[in-house]
Amino acid sequence: MRTINRLLATVVIGISALLGTGVTAGADTGGHAAAESATGLPPFVATVRPVTAERLGKSWREGCPVGPDQLRLVNMSVLGFDGRVYRGELVVAADVARDVVATFAELYFHRYPIERMETVEKYDADDDRSMEANNTSAFNCRAITGGTEWSNHSYGRAIDINPVQNPYISGSGTVYPSNGAPYTDRTRTDPGLIHADDSTVRAFESRGWDWGGYWDTPIDYQHFEKP
Repeated sequence: MRTINRLLATVVIGISALLGTGVTAGADTGGHAAAESATGLPPFVATVRPVTAERLGKSWREGCPVGPDQLRLVNMSVLGFDGRVYRGELVVAADVARDVVATFAELYFHRYPIERMETVEKYDADDDRSMEANNTSAFNCRAITGGTEWSNHSYGRAIDINPVQNPYISGSGTVYPSNGAPYTDRTRTDPGLIHADDSTVRAFESRGWDWGGYWDTPIDYQHFEKP
């Protein structure tokens, strides 16, 4: 626990109050070195930068509840299902960017794997396509599934993680994405599954985020949101 606290302290200091200017959580500090030794992984590195309407592509349009100036692009180290480290990207609300970096640093430390992390305009902002590709994503200006109100994704305050292994189950029992149906069996222990009170859930909850896996209907195992 001492090692992870040192890691997270370093990351949070790096991602300072100047989130709008584009800052980096560096890799060459004592906390990161300790984390590298403990996990066998390269140091966790993250950058937070402003994002433009052009960069957001189809995921944003005029009339969305937040503008590009209220969002940030987070680029960070992610452990893949193949055991290799790659750079993933999320767009999130500016006021939760610090939370997001610290949380994913903790997931990385615990070796939680993420198959893919790309911003959703690469899927034409189609949530179904993104989920089917097992893409971990955050901002997408869209309505809630099966409804008309803005989703928390429209505010950059929700993140869907490994949607195939952690599917959404509607009140009628429909599973999204459809290729996630085998994973409605939550006794499974495949890499990337999220279970109640595991280290992934605790990492988010410790920063005030809620998990959709605790909901009664719908049940949204992939979903974390900051009220």
